Order: sequence, then C-alpha cells, then structure tokens
Amino acid sequence: MSDFAVKITVLILYAGALIGYGIYEGRKTKSAADFNLGGRSVPGWVAGLSERASAESAWTLVGLPGYAFVSGVVSFWVALGLLIGNIMAWTVIAKRMREEAEKYDAQTYVDWIVKRHSGSKAVTAIRVLGSFIIIFLFAFYIDAQVIGGSKTLHSLFGLSETVGIILTIAVILPYAVYGGYQSVVYADCIQSLLMIGALVIAPAYGVYYVSQADWVWQKSVFDAVRLASPTHLSWTGGLSGIAAGFMIANNIAWVIAYLGGMPHLTTRFMSMKDEANWKIGRNVAITWTLFGYIGSILIGFVGLAMWGPGGLSDPEQVMPLVMLKIFPPVIAAVFITSAIAAMLSTADSMLIVTSSEFTENILKPIILKDRPLSDKQALFISRCTMMVVGLSALALAFVLPSKVVYSIVSFAWAALGNPFAVVTCASIFWRKYTGTAALWTMIVGFVGTIAWQLSPLNDYIDARLAGLFPAIFTAWLVTQMSCKSEGRA
Repeated sequence: MSDFAVKITVLILYAGALIGYGIYEGRKTKSAADFNLGGRSVPGWVAGLSERASAESAWTLVGLPGYAFVSGVVSFWVALGLLIGNIMAWTVIAKRMREEAEKYDAQTYVDWIVKRHSGSKAVTAIRVLGSFIIIFLFAFYIDAQVIGGSKTLHSLFGLSETVGIILTIAVILPYAVYGGYQSVVYADCIQSLLMIGALVIAPAYGVYYVSQADWVWQKSVFDAVRLASPTHLSWTGGLSGIAAGFMIANNIAWVIAYLGGMPHLTTRFMSMKDEANWKIGRNVAITWTLFGYIGSILIGFVGLAMWGPGGLSDPEQVMPLVMLKIFPPVIAAVFITSAIAAMLSTADSMLIVTSSEFTENILKPIILKDRPLSDKQALFISRCTMMVVGLSALALAFVLPSKVVYSIVSFAWAALGNPFAVVTCASIFWRKYTGTAALWTMIVGFVGTIAWQLSPLNDYIDARLAGLFPAIFTAWLVTQMSCKSEGRA
C-alpha cells in the first residue's frame, strides 16, 4: 500500500468512527437538557479528558509548536501560564461550578449567571449580551480550528486550503449536530488520548532522531535553540528591564481565562456527576496539561533542529512536518490525525456551547417568550441552531488570514477570558456582587479588551493582561453602586 493510501485510510477510519459514534449517541439524546449538558451525569475522567481536548485545540498542536519554533524558550512562559491556569481552574473553580449548576439547574453558562442573579433587573440584558459575546468570539475560535485543520490536511495530503476547510467542517458537523453533548464529550476523550500520545511520544523520539540523522541542521535540540538567533535561548526574548517584565507577564497572562472565562470549559465542570468525580477529573486534567505543554514546545524545537530558523515558510506546519519525517507513514498519519482531533474537539465543544447559549438564552425566553416546547421541538431547534453556526463558521474561514492560528486564538481568548473570568469569580466568591455589576463587567471587559487589542499599546502590554483591570474595576465600582438596591448589602 502506498504512503498516500495509508494516510487516507487512517483519516477515513477516524472520521467514520467519529460520525458513527455521533449517530449512536444521538439516538440516546432525547431532550435539550441531554443535548446541552448530557443530563449533568458525566464521569470525572470523561470530564477531565474532554476538558483538555476542548481547551487544547489547534493551538497546542499547531500554534504553540510554531511559536516555539520562531521564539525559542520564551514559549515556556506561555506554557507556565496555561499550566497554572489549569491547576487553579480544577482546584478552585471546577468544584464550585459543578455545585452551582446543580443548585440553580443551569443549562448553560449564561443561564447560570442569570439564575445566580435572578433578583436583578439586568437579567434579560445579561442573557442577550452574554450570549452575543460567546457566539461572536466562538466564531473566530472555531475558525482557528478549521484553519488549523486545513493546514494539517495540506501537510498530510497536499490538499488546497479551500478543500481542507470544507473537509474539516464536513467531519465535525454530522456527529456534533446529531449527537449533542454526549457524543462530543466522549468523542473528546478518544481525541484527548490521541493528542497526549502524540505530544509525549513524538518529541521524545524526535530528540533521539535528530541526534542520529545526518541531514538535519543541528543534531542537538539545545544547540538548535542556542544557534537559531541571539534571542532564542533568552528567557526574556532579548529584552531587559520593564520590557522584559511585561513580556513575561503577557505570556503568563493566559492564566486569566482559565478562571471561569472559557464557557466551553466551564460547561465541563457543570456537567460532572458529583464531588468524587470532580477529584478524578482534576487529577486527569492536571497530569495531561503538564506533559502536553512540554511536549508541544519540544516538537517546535525538534523542527528547529531539523530545518533551522529559516527552513519553514509557515512555522505553524512544524508539527505535521516533523511527524511525517521521523515516523513511518501509518504512525505519522495516526499522530497527525491527533492534530485534527485537537481541532475537532475544540470546534465541536464550541458549537455545542454556541447552540445552547442561543437557544436557551435568546430563542426560548426572548424570541419565543417561553412558549412551551416539547422535548422533540427543543432538541430540533438546538440541532438547527448548531448547523447554522457551523455553516457560518465555514463561510468566515475563507475571510480570515490562514497563517495566524496563534493570533486568532489569542484574540478570542483575551476577549472571552477577561469579562467572564471576573464575572465567574465574583459571582462565586463575592456575596455582594450584583447582576447589574455582572452586566457592566461584561460590557467593559469585552469592549475594553478588544479596543486595547486594536491599539498600538497591545505591542507592549497584551490585552490578555491589560483588559483584565477595567473589568475588575467595573465589577467593584458597579457593585458598590447597586448592592443595596439589589439586596446584597
């Protein structure tokens, strides 16, 4: 069998298994509650693996290796921020969010905010604005996954960007639309295991491979990083003083969104069965994160040792190119499929959240004005909504530039994370925090973060960090102004 035949066989079997599983789970999905959160009966190990797959996306297997290839050891600051964020999310936020979802019978993240602040006159505005922010930014995040998928398919089969984008969406939509949360969360488990296998085995073998190969630029990964540029081995990227401090803070600032700022991850916390399962999920997720980020960066360094700093026209293709070089075709195809798995698992999770937020917070209470719907009607509406969102993401993927997976994810991560992390933490841990304050925290955090990202100041202090402070100040100020009127004094 030719190399091409091996690769296409692996990919078809994988895609077929996902779609088949989605159809199987779809037969068990009987209501919108099943579709949105799996009936809040998800085991801890499933939630942990699924949360990791949903979080790590094209970013971990395409964006971060490319960033490490270009930037060197400063990429470890990003990994440190993400690791700290994941630890804090699972130890501080996850348990409380599971309890909160059960207490308020929340179907979505925004539904939880509304029910948490049910006494406020701002609840309708919270529904509309919160859902809008999620839908708007998830469109960009989903597109980053679709673009990453097209890059991977190009490396694997030489397919054009257009064909790769269409194929990526064509795999995601059938199983996500029909199966809902149950099919997505269990499919994510398989994809999560595939991803961590690639992130552990490939860099370990890659370091050995470059030490033995004659054609590579450098036989040592350390020498490759040291010789790539004057700044590749600098922990400050060659900067000093306050500029170095800002650079480190900017990279570590990825931690912020983990503190309740990513609705597609928060829903994993909300869907767990009980406290015992939360502990299992916490241990699984944190272990995955530690090994996954180190492996992702090392893949970039292995590629740097192979081709040198100027050896790739698109550094974000370093992962699939490394796999194809060091492994036999069938193993390379399996590991490259893990990159596709990463993209699918994030995109499908976001499609579920987007569909659920629109259906539960805009369509039912505002457009349909809480008109009674049968389980079958509500489920049909959720599926149709997801199909529309998926097709819209397909259209947008042809508009966004194709070489900036890292930048697109960074943009969406900041604009989501800053407002929602503050709203989540304040709602859980600050008794006086009001619904009016939650609304204005979202407005100022969202608008302020995007405005900062579009300004020249973002080159010095990243919006992931700078956009947090207006949200915090707004939360404090509006709470002081409204806590008595909302009975939270």
